[in-house]
Amino acid sequence: MATVRLVPTVRRRRLGSTLRRLRNDAGVSIDAIAEAMGWDPSKVSRIENAKAHLPVKDVAPLLGQISVTDAAVIAALEGLAQDANKTGWWTTYGNVVADGYKDYIGLEEDAESMHIYAQGLIPGLLQTGAYAREIIAGTEPQHTPGNVAALAEVRKKRQAVLTDGTRANGPLKLWAVIHEAVLSYRSAAQPALMREQLRHLLDMTDLPNMTIQVMPKDAPAHPGMVGPFHVVRFPQPWPTVINLENIRGGYFVEGTDEVKAFESAFELIVAAALPVDDSRETIKKIMEGIPA
Repeated sequence: MATVRLVPTVRRRRLGSTLRRLRNDAGVSIDAIAEAMGWDPSKVSRIENAKAHLPVKDVAPLLGQISVTDAAVIAALEGLAQDANKTGWWTTYGNVVADGYKDYIGLEEDAESMHIYAQGLIPGLLQTGAYAREIIAGTEPQHTPGNVAALAEVRKKRQAVLTDGTRANGPLKLWAVIHEAVLSYRSAAQPALMREQLRHLLDMTDLPNMTIQVMPKDAPAHPGMVGPFHVVRFPQPWPTVINLENIRGGYFVEGTDEVKAFESAFELIVAAALPVDDSRETIKKIMEGIPA
C-alpha cells in the first residue's frame, strides 16, 4: 500500500509517479535519462518524487528517451506539467481545509469517474448544505462554527464537478452505493433535515452521469462491511487511486494489485445492493415517512 501525503501538489505528484512508472516499464535508468537530457541524476529523481518542476518544453524530449511516442499520452503529460504548480480554489480556505483533504479535492477535480461505497454518511458530493453542516459539526468537534460553515461551503463547491460540462472529461460520472442505515439518520435539532437530503438524492438520480444504489440492511455479506472507500478513476495514462476514509480524513492507496482488489470489491457491493429502480423507491419511501 501507498501513500499518504501528496507533496507539494497532487498534480505534480501524479506527473512524477507516471514518469517513474513509464521509465521503469521501459527499463531505462535514471542515469541514462539524466545523460540524455544533460541533467544531473538528482534532477530526474526530484522530478519523479515531485520535488522539482518539469517545464512543459522538456516533457516530449524526456518521454522520447523512454520510447513514449503516443501523442495522447504526451499531450496529457504536457497538460499536467503546465498545471502542476497551479493552486486550486480550495487553497483560498487556508488551514481550514486539511492537507489530505486538499489532495483529495485535487484528485476529484481531475477525475473522470468515481465509485463510492458509503457506510456511515451520505457522500460529500451528494450532501445538502444543512446535512453537511450538521455532519461536519458532529464528526469534527474541534472546528469553530465559522470553520464548520466554511467546510460546508467547500463541500458544496466540490459538487460542481457533477454538472460542469466545461471539464475536459465532462461532468464527473458518479456511482454511489449507500447503506440503508445512512438514510435513516434523524436530526434531533432539525427533524426535517433528512427529508430535504433524501429529496436531493432523488433529484440527483435524474442526472445521466449519476447512479445511486441502496445497500439494504438485510443484504448478504459483502466487502463493504469492512469499511467505506472511493475508487477514483482518471483518463489514460493516469492510474486509478483508492481513497480510504477514517476519522482523521483518509489516505490513498495505489498500485495495480491493490486497486484491482478494491475494484473487484465494488463489483460485489453493486451485486449485493438493490437495483437502481428499487433503490430509488426505497429512498422515496423513507423520505415520505419523515414528517414535513
